[in-house]
Amino acid sequence: MSGLRLAALAVAAILAGNAQAARPIELMSFPGGFNWPLWVATDRGFASAEGLEIHIHPAPGSVVQMKGLAAGTFDIAISTIDNVIAYDEGQGEVAIEPAPDFFAFMGAQYGAVRLVAQSDVYSIAELRDRSLAVDAETTGYAFVLRKLLQKGGLERRDYRLEPLGGTGKRAEALMEGKTAATILTSPLEVVPESRGFQRLANAVDEIGPYQALVGVARRGWARDNPETMVAFIRAYVRALDWLCEPANRDEAVAIYRKHAPAVSEENARLSWDTLVPGPEGFERNGRLDRPGIETVLALRREFGKPGAVLGPPEKYVDETYLRRALP
Repeated sequence: MSGLRLAALAVAAILAGNAQAARPIELMSFPGGFNWPLWVATDRGFASAEGLEIHIHPAPGSVVQMKGLAAGTFDIAISTIDNVIAYDEGQGEVAIEPAPDFFAFMGAQYGAVRLVAQSDVYSIAELRDRSLAVDAETTGYAFVLRKLLQKGGLERRDYRLEPLGGTGKRAEALMEGKTAATILTSPLEVVPESRGFQRLANAVDEIGPYQALVGVARRGWARDNPETMVAFIRAYVRALDWLCEPANRDEAVAIYRKHAPAVSEENARLSWDTLVPGPEGFERNGRLDRPGIETVLALRREFGKPGAVLGPPEKYVDETYLRRALP
């Protein structure tokens, strides 16, 4: 066998070994620009540098996401902290047996939760007797919506909630005229607002600090895979650091449009402006906002199962892996 052939086989063996060494992570997240750090982590090599291969699966809705996570179909989810609390407390949209052991291990997005309506709706009062889209009626941002409507003078009997799935699906339903209004999380409000749809409220302005998206896993899986957990957080945070560097904005926009080709460059740039500079948007260093979690708990105490006793934020959070991952 020639030396060239031997060299080629050696290179192939090395590449095969590296591929086998990569630890796969099955991750489910709702489609949308809040996956930007994940796109950067894969496209810029931050995940592979940590020995990971992240497979991102689009979530049609929180029920599918939480059931899949509980069953072990997925290792990690990017979801709402309210979903963690609801399903851990047996208050989820559907029952999961045995009881799941979900926990939030890092923050992904603070606030940036908007109530967006049709272009001819200028106030919450105009939503009376209308159908409003939610992911699910008892989890996610449904209680944020109910609180905003309450503050706008509407009682529960004054409107209808229609479960339509994840945020991306609800944004499409809004623009197709299938719902009068819905909660959208940045940057999914960018395209509707560019077309004249009306933002009626920002959650943090009306209800205070709000922890939105978080990294979620099962405690049992995390205990069995601590190094994978740490590597994932490290890759995510490094990708986020790169994404938030102004000098990388042009390349970041190109990555965004690669994964969301229907979004114009102008709106992709506006998405960066919405999510990066703060105070709402991506959470640097993966931190979790304690006051924001308290707001989520307060809403669940008000609108969730009557008489249910919820724990403090620490019951649903474990930052052990986050502390290990960060310098």
